[in-house]
This record gives sequence, C-alpha cells and structure tokens, in this order.
Amino acid sequence: MIEGRDVGESVHREIGGLATERVNDDYARLDELSTPELVRAMNREDASVAAAVARVDAAIAEAVDAIAQRMRRGGRLLYVGAGTPGRLGVLDASEIPPTFGLDPDRVVGVIAGGDGAIRTAVEGAEDDAELGASDVAARDVGAFDTVVGVSASGRTPYVLGAVAEARERGAFTVGVACNAESALGAAAHTAIEVVVGPEIISGSTRLKAGTAQKMVLNMLSTLTMVRLGKTFGTLMVDVQITNEKLRARAERTIMRATGCDRERAAEQLDAADGSVKTAIVAVLAGVSAAQARAALHEADGFIRDALAHSSATSN
Repeated sequence: MIEGRDVGESVHREIGGLATERVNDDYARLDELSTPELVRAMNREDASVAAAVARVDAAIAEAVDAIAQRMRRGGRLLYVGAGTPGRLGVLDASEIPPTFGLDPDRVVGVIAGGDGAIRTAVEGAEDDAELGASDVAARDVGAFDTVVGVSASGRTPYVLGAVAEARERGAFTVGVACNAESALGAAAHTAIEVVVGPEIISGSTRLKAGTAQKMVLNMLSTLTMVRLGKTFGTLMVDVQITNEKLRARAERTIMRATGCDRERAAEQLDAADGSVKTAIVAVLAGVSAAQARAALHEADGFIRDALAHSSATSN
C-alpha cells in the first residue's frame, strides 16, 4: 500500500478504461459457486488465451526475426518488467542456458526492484520510470540488443522508462501488453498486444494476462533459438550436460537424430567433449569429432548446413 499519495482522477480514468481491469460480469456470483464449478470457470477462461495469442502471431514473428538478426551479431535479449511480468521474464531467461547452451548474459531478465523483487514485492518500484531507464543504462544496452518490455496494463512507468532508454540507445524494442493501443505498444518498435479481456478475479493480471505473457515469452525465446540453429528438427542440440538426466537426454538425442545405438551415442558424445551437435554431425557425416566441429563452425552452428559442408568437402 502506498500511503500519503493522492492518485489523480486522470490515473483513475486511465486504469478504469483498461480491459484487464474491467469486471467480468459472467462471474458476479463467483463466490457462491461450488469448487468444481470454480475449476471449470477458470479453465474456461484460460482456454481463451491461446486464441488471443494467435491473433497477434504476425507481430510475434516480426519480433522473433528482429531479435535473431541482432543476436547473430552478438546482441542480447533483455526482458524488463515489474511484478508478475518481471518474474516471468526472469523465469524465461533463466531457462535458456541449460536448454540451449547460451551464455547466461545473452538472455537476461530485469525486474523492477532488483532480484529481491522476484520473491517479495518492492512497493513503488513499478512507478519509477527513471529506475527503468537507469536499469537499462546500467546494462550498457546498445544497437545489437533487444529490450522486451512486459506489462499487462501496458502503462507501467518502470517499463516505459526502460523501453524509452533502450530506443535512445539504438536497441530494438518490443512491447508485450494485454490491452490494445497501449502506451507500451506505442513506445516500442513492435507491439505485441494480447487482449485477453477481464480476469475472473477483477484486476488479477497474474491469471489470463500472465498466461498470455508466458506464452509470448516462450515463443520469443524458443523460436529465436530455432532461428539461431539451436535445434535439429524438434531436438534440443545445444543442451548443457550438468547432471545425469541431461547426460541421458543428450545420448537419446544423438540416438534419435542418427539412428545409432546407445553405446555409439555415448562414445561420440565423449569424443565431442559433451557437444551433442558435434556428435550428431560426426555420426551422420562419418567424420571425426574435430572435423564435425570445424564443419559446424563454418555453418554458424546449423547442423543441416554443416552436413552439407561435410558432404561437399568429402566429394
């Protein structure tokens, strides 16, 4: 609770006009429903989110291509948000290194109030546009970077400040919001506005809005990794082997990609110093791990291109 501050009438009108803040009249007697009815009601509302995301697929694709283009040149992907959107950004960013083998500083989640805000709300941080700008400046954001501002309302000052600073520094910017014609969408190069409508609990945007944001961030990061050659078909081929489960997954990936048995997959993985990609190219092209590694280097990490390069070299 923010004490001693009078929120102006204009802010009341602005907030009141947001779709994410409206009351869902279908559930005026929500508190009288049975528990099974409550479960069905929430599931019914959640089922509408995928369709809302599908309506903005062109904007998502535009953002993915722009992010991938910059990351190929060494740029970073930064998510910036406050509260739930900030936590979702941190979550998505934290999954990229183990899943796709990317350095942790290449995809970064920035949350208003710092890492402590991941677990505990930092009151007032989301209202500080200057803090958003300074958090972007502190990370030396530049022209090859992408900053994705995430805000259910699309008006969070912290996020708007961050996006404005990122644009000033030449970065590509994306605005992910859950209201149409949002200030965030207008401030960013690409607007991804997933309009999910009022929540089953009025204003609780960790629900449908949060689900929509998670889906969009999943797409931005995962599909960018596909564009960067981090997959082979449906297989994760840059996975980092940090435990027994991931070692087994790496061996199974090599087996599925090449048709070899487990023993050969394990041998090739060892010869490739734990690189699933290198092992796959070595088996499919019939070359040594060193030759496979060189072919991948020539192909910028794309397995299919490396195989074509190996085939051309052998001929």
